[in-house]
Amino acid sequence: MSTQQALALPPSAPSAAVVINGRAMLRVEGEQRVVVVAGLPVHHYGAGDPVAEAYAMVFLVDSGFAQQNEVARAFGCSVRTVRRHQRRYAEGGMAALATRSGWRPGRRRVASKRMRVVERLKAQGVGNCEIARRLGVTEHAIRKLVRPSREAEEEVLPLAAIGASARSTATAAPSATQRSPSPSAPSPAGADSTNGGNDEEPVPMGLDVDAADRSFDRLLACFGLLDDAAPVFASARGVAGAGVLLAIPALVESGIFALARRLYGAIGPAFYGLRTTVLVLLVMALLRIKRPEHLKERDPAVLGRLLGLDRAPEVKTLRRKLTRLAAYHRAEQLGGELARHRVDKRGHVVGFLYIDGHVRAYHGKRSLPKAFVTTRRLAMPATTDYWVNDSVGDPLLVLTAPANAALTKMLTEVLAQVREVVGDRRVTVVFDRGGYSPKLFAEILDRGFDILTYRKGKSRRIGERRFVGRRAKLDGRWVSYDLNDQPVRLLKGKLRLRQVTRRTDDGHQTQVLTSRWDLRDIEVAYRMFERWRQENFFKYMREEFLLDALVDYQVEPDDPTRTVPNPERSVLDKEIRAARAELAKLEQRFGAAAADNPEGCRPTMRGFKIAHGKLGKELRSARGRLAMLIDQRRGLARRVEVQDTSPGAVIKLATERKHLSHIVKMVAYQAESDLVALLGPHYARAADEGRTLVHELFQTAADLDVADSELHVMLHPLSSPHRTLAVAALCEHLNETATTFPGSRLRVHFGVHPPPVRGLAFPGARTPPEPSATGSHRSKPDISAPG
Repeated sequence: MSTQQALALPPSAPSAAVVINGRAMLRVEGEQRVVVVAGLPVHHYGAGDPVAEAYAMVFLVDSGFAQQNEVARAFGCSVRTVRRHQRRYAEGGMAALATRSGWRPGRRRVASKRMRVVERLKAQGVGNCEIARRLGVTEHAIRKLVRPSREAEEEVLPLAAIGASARSTATAAPSATQRSPSPSAPSPAGADSTNGGNDEEPVPMGLDVDAADRSFDRLLACFGLLDDAAPVFASARGVAGAGVLLAIPALVESGIFALARRLYGAIGPAFYGLRTTVLVLLVMALLRIKRPEHLKERDPAVLGRLLGLDRAPEVKTLRRKLTRLAAYHRAEQLGGELARHRVDKRGHVVGFLYIDGHVRAYHGKRSLPKAFVTTRRLAMPATTDYWVNDSVGDPLLVLTAPANAALTKMLTEVLAQVREVVGDRRVTVVFDRGGYSPKLFAEILDRGFDILTYRKGKSRRIGERRFVGRRAKLDGRWVSYDLNDQPVRLLKGKLRLRQVTRRTDDGHQTQVLTSRWDLRDIEVAYRMFERWRQENFFKYMREEFLLDALVDYQVEPDDPTRTVPNPERSVLDKEIRAARAELAKLEQRFGAAAADNPEGCRPTMRGFKIAHGKLGKELRSARGRLAMLIDQRRGLARRVEVQDTSPGAVIKLATERKHLSHIVKMVAYQAESDLVALLGPHYARAADEGRTLVHELFQTAADLDVADSELHVMLHPLSSPHRTLAVAALCEHLNETATTFPGSRLRVHFGVHPPPVRGLAFPGARTPPEPSATGSHRSKPDISAPG
């Protein structure tokens, strides 16, 4: 076999790389410059093109790939220059980058013949201000002359040496409170390798041993050698809000940390990296810190203890992290992956999926499309989100509708997303009258879904004798209905469905349509009326998670070719209705006059018209006006493009950051639901007070202890002994999961201090056993399944 010959390629020019940070670099090849981000070339230009070079700086900073000081160091300029390029580009685009200001390039601010004077004075120890005063120039000019050009002479080697020294220090002196990273831990430059090649959360490098002082890790992040800060915990007593750590197993089980790492990679180098940012947002949602601005009301040091940090990020930092995440435009993909992961874990609750739209009213000054707000019963500028919830009411997916599209138009798109999540399984979708359309029903059935919805429009009333009383125990509770079950045909007999009608005590009849012939009639009615779980979910999210709040005030362009109902035609429709009403009144008066006409005085119609000439003239004028309006409407199109109706730019509210906040709140709600499900067997009123107990649990103080490779969280007693016992049983379930705190190797272990004994025990009285503070560490079960 002949060996493969090497291709005779022309020799390439020697290349060099200038490291900007852990994810971006500038490659220099002869006269060409290439900006590389995450291994991909994103911008290139020639060495003699200052405009393209300025745009490269602006692109790196505005896209969130690097900070201003990193770009300035790599391109050999000052941070002020980078900010000036950003301002010019924002004001005038590429053309503004070509303008130059300030001192002419190549001209000295101080004459060459006076440089000797400066050197002699500096040798004598004279300060810069005194030299500037003597020469008649500014102190800044003297400082630029005598300052050594360290930034221009700086190379990549010193940074690499710092990173190597940091890694050796981390290996030699591990933290006393947590195990040191293994040799396979990610490098400080931000390599996203996992432990042992599995999908576990990687352990970032950490060099600080004092949990209250993370100065060295912050310095590494400033040098671009750290993508995320490793959590470092210290023993503490009575940490406020430490009960929120009980949600850590459910949050890890949701897969949000692994999926975010897979989709976003790293948003560093930074002290508050991707994992920390996601964890902060989730903890904020569980603690009911509803907006980043509300962090001003919390002590960052106390909140940082819950995260293993010296202090939690503050408002500006968190906003900046959200903006950087939104720049990836992967929120919809993250939501789909989370939904797919949840279906794999809890596939038994997706047999019935509830779909409904939620309208978020807008009160700003922008011109946005209107939608009908049910709570206010009027049309307002708003944005419509369509949510998909499982059979127990937990959210699964969320999708923002373009221009407040109705459910009949959005249902096919939503079901396409659902099909990608649930796979090939047969699912019954439940929705209200907003999605009623027999043609749409046929399309849904062809897509492999079953339907369950209300019947809309007029239909024949069913006799009371045909209803039968039904009673059954569903989902652990007894329900009873008076039902009638019969087949119906729609689309002129082409579509055959099943109609289950419920009669209430006052005689009202509610008709339900479904394609499920295998279910009992009482189960069909129960699943349909349980749609109110989704309405309760919206109300709960508005009150507890501030679902309708604006995350930012940014707007983005909308599709200008999108068609909307013609507003001129709508105005004519209104005038035509008024003209027809006026014509009907005149015809009624004319007919009444004809009925009361005395035939003896006016036996002919001619005489009647002469006697009522004024009324007849008004009648003919009204008919002529109605005909004219109908002719005008006939010449107008029913729908026109939105750019023809909008006086300004066609815009919509930015959706990416709002979608990210929806996903965070969705995962937090799911974590609450998982904890309530685990509390069910141990708390008698879990169905009514489960979430109230979880809220109290999250706000409870706890003692933190770090021992060996475990983080012990000992909760203080709750408001009543029976609640304390229920939480102790919950801790036993959570300890069985053997969950590791994200970003560390510390296994989280939960327990509850026994409630204080008040009074003396009676002789012979049985003392309730104390809740155990220890638990076995078996294989990790699925905590999302009810206990």
